[in-house]
Amino acid sequence: MSTEFLLNFTPQEVRVAVVEQGVVQELHVERPASRGIVGNIYLGAVVRVLPGMQSAFIDVGLERTAFLHVADIWSERQNGEAARPIERILAEGQSIMVQVLKDPIGTKGARLSTQVSLAGRLLVYLPQDKHIGISQRIGDESEREQLRERLGRLVPEKEPGGFIVRTMAENATDEELTGDIAYLRKLWREIVAAAQNAEAPQLLYNDLSLAQRALRDLVNDATTRIRIDSRENFANLQKFAAEYTPKVLPLLEHYAGDRPLFELYNVEGEIQKALARRVDLKSGGYLIIDQTEALTTVDVNTGGFVGARNFDDTIYKTNLEATQAIARQLRLRNLGGIIIIDFIDMDSGEHRDMVLEEFRKALAHDHTKMSISGFTGLGLVEMTRKRTRESLAHLLCEPCPTCGGRGEVKTARTVAYEILREILREARQFNAREFRILAGPEVINLFLDDESQALAMLSDFIDKKISFHTEASYTQEQFDIVLL
Repeated sequence: MSTEFLLNFTPQEVRVAVVEQGVVQELHVERPASRGIVGNIYLGAVVRVLPGMQSAFIDVGLERTAFLHVADIWSERQNGEAARPIERILAEGQSIMVQVLKDPIGTKGARLSTQVSLAGRLLVYLPQDKHIGISQRIGDESEREQLRERLGRLVPEKEPGGFIVRTMAENATDEELTGDIAYLRKLWREIVAAAQNAEAPQLLYNDLSLAQRALRDLVNDATTRIRIDSRENFANLQKFAAEYTPKVLPLLEHYAGDRPLFELYNVEGEIQKALARRVDLKSGGYLIIDQTEALTTVDVNTGGFVGARNFDDTIYKTNLEATQAIARQLRLRNLGGIIIIDFIDMDSGEHRDMVLEEFRKALAHDHTKMSISGFTGLGLVEMTRKRTRESLAHLLCEPCPTCGGRGEVKTARTVAYEILREILREARQFNAREFRILAGPEVINLFLDDESQALAMLSDFIDKKISFHTEASYTQEQFDIVLL
């Protein structure tokens, strides 16, 4: 399956789209003003130790303090010994080197670990761990063992640290592997030297930019070309590729067309669809995707699809089509955490097994770590997808100022009744000459029409004049009562 990468550069943001067979499968966005920090290494200062949670808050120079759990303190996981309580490991004011595991998300600070890992093109270096691991995506056992033996010969016994062999190293030469080893060890020595002369909080190592990470991590053997719409960044990425990813260099292509690159591939349209709650399927069915703070739900519906044979067959085909669409939406929207999928109920156990198997195959293209369970007793599929960065919706959108993110607002009648109760309450507390209602057009129109009698009755009851004024800038739920 051929894959193309589209890199769109503007001064405000960088966007990378992954297109397979002409269809957008992934979208990554990075803004200099809010660049992700996963992989960054800091010299942090312990601000607070929480024995009850076995955690600590670390100041690394960000807006919010970051979070470190005792399980992520590497020294406490060695030799199979029982971990000491965190209050015996850390003290307030202590300096500590940490690496970011998760970006700050919502109201939560960044998640930290004291185990450092440095990713190269072919290998991941583990300075504190004498271990050689192989990527799980390299499935052949004999090939895994050969790679382990090769790397063992290239890594001197006396040298500290271990390595994890990445998928891209399957066909690498010994010379390429040796070059990656030397580069990563040199980088670690520079980080250690910087830490010795720094005062916390201090950034010691900044991870690569989005465009560079895409060349290093996402490009694979199926990639046919990488189109870049900025001449300056094309030249910069050529230099980066020549040094770190030579095999990628021939794939780089500068796009100089008059039509915007993302518009040419309809990426802009796909972004708009990825922000919508409803996703239409080709058959006429559709998905409803809702994100909450705790989890994401996906509801599958037949919609206008009536099928050709029988109802069970219609349901089965809709669910099969939905598996591909859901897997694509998870990647495109970068949805993470707990995900609950409500496929249309199927009576046939064989159909359920086939839908689940097809869903697992569709998810196999995703490079993000995930786990999936079978159908529950309620007919739901539960899964988790590792969340390290904000989802596309959280990155590009914000809660609606009118509804506060609820997705609905109070009716004009509900607000009108709130106003009547508020006037009655204030009339008992304050001896005003007149009460003036300031509200949006919908609420004032209701007082002029359907609720005019209720307003008159309240005026008679409190023996005060009630007037109103339309505020066009007010939302439907907004109102003020002025005492005159």
